[in-house]
Amino acid sequence: MPVIECDVAAAREKLLDAGADVDAGNTDHERWRASRGDATAVAYDGKVVVQGSDPSDIEAVLREGGGRAHVYSDGASRGNPGPAAVGWVIVTSDGIVAEGNETIGETTNNRAEYEGLIRALEAAGEYGYDVVDVRIDAELVVKQVRGEWDTNDPDLRERRVTVRELLDRFDDWSLQHVPREVNERADELANEALDDA
Repeated sequence: MPVIECDVAAAREKLLDAGADVDAGNTDHERWRASRGDATAVAYDGKVVVQGSDPSDIEAVLREGGGRAHVYSDGASRGNPGPAAVGWVIVTSDGIVAEGNETIGETTNNRAEYEGLIRALEAAGEYGYDVVDVRIDAELVVKQVRGEWDTNDPDLRERRVTVRELLDRFDDWSLQHVPREVNERADELANEALDDA
């Protein structure tokens, strides 16, 4: 349960601007309550407590933006095509800032890898990072996004364009292929989503 120390009046405005539903608090100690996605925020004097199944839906809006993040993502498909899921992790010098996973229906492994990268970049953008160093264990995706390899698959071409558009929103970025063991947490998250499906 994240606790964010902040100016709660400014936090309320940020959440309203992000489309959150904001209501009065339930007790004398609560300044206000807000809900956005799968998260709820409760404001007290000088801090906001975030609850819910996906705290990043609110935490991403309230955390101070900027800075550099290391982003890890993975996609997994059981069968090719088959049931698929993605996992992603955002890490800074403070440790893991956020992570997530979800099933994405039936697709190929390469498409799942792209979808994982897209979800990770969207999350890093919501958190307001200026620079991202992306590390994934899918060499094909890395080389296609960097323009070293081409693809004849229209679905992969479309996803490559989406990834490039997301990367271009950052002031600077890098994309590197790493061994699976370096990407272990994102891989675990993708497989957990498949196991729970």
